[in-house]
Amino acid sequence: MRDCNQCGKCCLHYADGGLVATAEEIDAWEEHRPDIFRFVHKEQIWCSPEDGQALTRCPWLQGLGTPYTCGIYADRPQDCRSYPVTVTDMIRDECEMIELKDLNNLSKAQAELRLRG
Repeated sequence: MRDCNQCGKCCLHYADGGLVATAEEIDAWEEHRPDIFRFVHKEQIWCSPEDGQALTRCPWLQGLGTPYTCGIYADRPQDCRSYPVTVTDMIRDECEMIELKDLNNLSKAQAELRLRG
């Protein structure tokens, strides 16, 4: 399994309503990071500050292609911190960390991923 090359596919795939933040994260953003909190609406993250509608792209994803960067990397939600969880997710999301050797032995790849986590 390769190291993350910041391809951004996970950010692009999950930024349209597929992410959640804990109440603690939202409370911390409200208190310490109002710039992040303004994209929270009714406990849903990455919503338009103007109308509360879910955004189709993470507002913190910066760049036009590999590598992408995260504008709130140190304060990103746990969902982002813990990705990837399963090799199946990585395959579905076309994660560029996955290699042919991983596809040939999914259980070994999953064990390696757990060790990285």
